[in-house]
Amino acid sequence: METGKLKRTLSGEINESCTGSEFNLKGWVMHYRDHGGLIFIDLRDYAGIIQIVFDETVSHESFNIAKKIKNEYVISVTGKVRIRPEGTENENLETGKIEIEAKALEILNECEVLPFQIEEESDTNELLRLKYRYLDLRRKKMKDNLIFRSKFNFLIREFLNKNGFFDIETPFLTKSTPEGSRDFLVPSRLNNGSFYALPQSPQLFKQILMVSGFEKYYQIVRCFRDEDLRADRQPEFTQLDMEMSFVEQKDIMSLAEEMFAFIFDKLLNIKLNLPIKIMDYDDAMEIYGSDKPDTRFAMQLNTVSDIFKNSSLNVFKDCLSKKGVIKAICFKNGADLLSRKDIDELLTVVKDFGGKGLAWTKVAAAEEKSKSDKCSAHNAESIYIQKCRLEGGIAKFITEEEGNILLGRLKAESGDIIFYQADEKKIADMVLGRLRLYLAKKYNLIPDNKFNFLWVVNFPLFEYSEEEKKIVAIHHPFTAPNVEDIELLDANPLIAKSKSYDLVLNGEEIGGGSIRIHKPELQAKIFEILSIKPEDARLKFGFLLDALSFGAPPHGGIAFGIDRILMLLRNEDSIRDVIAFPKTQKAQCPLSDAPSEIKYEQLRELGIKVIEKDKHI
Repeated sequence: METGKLKRTLSGEINESCTGSEFNLKGWVMHYRDHGGLIFIDLRDYAGIIQIVFDETVSHESFNIAKKIKNEYVISVTGKVRIRPEGTENENLETGKIEIEAKALEILNECEVLPFQIEEESDTNELLRLKYRYLDLRRKKMKDNLIFRSKFNFLIREFLNKNGFFDIETPFLTKSTPEGSRDFLVPSRLNNGSFYALPQSPQLFKQILMVSGFEKYYQIVRCFRDEDLRADRQPEFTQLDMEMSFVEQKDIMSLAEEMFAFIFDKLLNIKLNLPIKIMDYDDAMEIYGSDKPDTRFAMQLNTVSDIFKNSSLNVFKDCLSKKGVIKAICFKNGADLLSRKDIDELLTVVKDFGGKGLAWTKVAAAEEKSKSDKCSAHNAESIYIQKCRLEGGIAKFITEEEGNILLGRLKAESGDIIFYQADEKKIADMVLGRLRLYLAKKYNLIPDNKFNFLWVVNFPLFEYSEEEKKIVAIHHPFTAPNVEDIELLDANPLIAKSKSYDLVLNGEEIGGGSIRIHKPELQAKIFEILSIKPEDARLKFGFLLDALSFGAPPHGGIAFGIDRILMLLRNEDSIRDVIAFPKTQKAQCPLSDAPSEIKYEQLRELGIKVIEKDKHI
């Protein structure tokens, strides 16, 4: 039965003010309920859901057609808007106070038996959801995520276009310059034996655009990295890439802050407090044990090596004799949350983090003593005998004086638990930093609906790779050192700091950038430190090095991981839920069955022979 020639209306466009008006709606049957002389369906389109009523006494013909309907049939229905009878309203729907009294119905397409039910809260295996992604995307949550993504990207473009940026595309088929992750390689049929690489980022090209004089470039671009995957990684991902000429670090950071303030205001109705707090890299590692600290909760790391310099505990003594450190965190009210079994299980957790062990003490109530009993040591800290005492764990190895100073420094109270790490600084920071996050997540210490931004700056320019037995770049080899540290490049490059900056949101790095090297002689020096020979540098980065010699301006930029940002803003656990067609953790697409084997004829045309890997290697 044809449903008339009314212009199609979306469910989200209809409300109580439309009562008595006639509309035509098209969409999918979400739920079907047959109540004898009445049939109810929930019709879903991308704008929302609305209830349709088929009444045998109103339209016998459409009622009979409705009897043939099943879930996920595609239909066109025409009818009048009416107020739902009292007591039948649905507060969970925006259209929950109204319904459509159907006059005409047409089945546009039928639906086979579904591989899984399309429900909002689904326990369907993710692999099955990805195989039938087009069905999974019919769920409101998934649809809302992608619509949110579209609006997010639109606001980025709106803001940057207003600020004088040019949206310029860069090549996908480019030269392989593996410096971190593996490249995805693409064979060239026209240049037999040669390969393109898919870009890990447009880094070289955006610097070239600065040499070209465009000054303000941006691109929402796909990037590709052949690396092991996890919840916040995909082999192909999207980033916002930005580069600017004649700027300093503060200019780039300020612009990024204004952009996020604009987006949060327009999209979330949240006013960000600017400027965003800035933290030095060394302070982030010292206080949080991470270069991307989650500042939504406390439990900070404390260095307590000085307190235990005369400790009788062998683990502490041995650590300090080897120039290591002793660090501690105070888990507030931990004694009420953790049993002895829970504490013992944390040892396994800590070993998974790379720690050798985990020392602990509980804090219990004690009799208050006089202020005149002030500790003889550390008087400058004005620490007094506490109303608490240490018990359990390593408490018997801690003197009263050590305990009093420790309790004061950590502001520990009765019911708390103190955890300790004794190791080289890098490991102690990392282990306690990860333990801090583990405890916060497991025991719900992180507040909901809170967005904490943080800039982390002054990263080291280099680090030493034990695996490669050489100095490597922390960010990339085009990052400029701080001007005052250039003289360290010859004497002690590992302590040189860089003009780099990361933006952190809720403990996740969402973007990072740096001021670039724009002078060829400094770039050559960095390559030398990184053990990149001049001929290798010419082979990998020749076109950039040439460009730098032709009047390259001072420039810098930043890139933001859009998938990761959206994961945080949508409160999802995985970036796969904010990407339309993601890959699995094995980098496979169950929907298209990619990657797949290639026919021999195609390989022969490319001059490629596949050698099967030896499974025993």
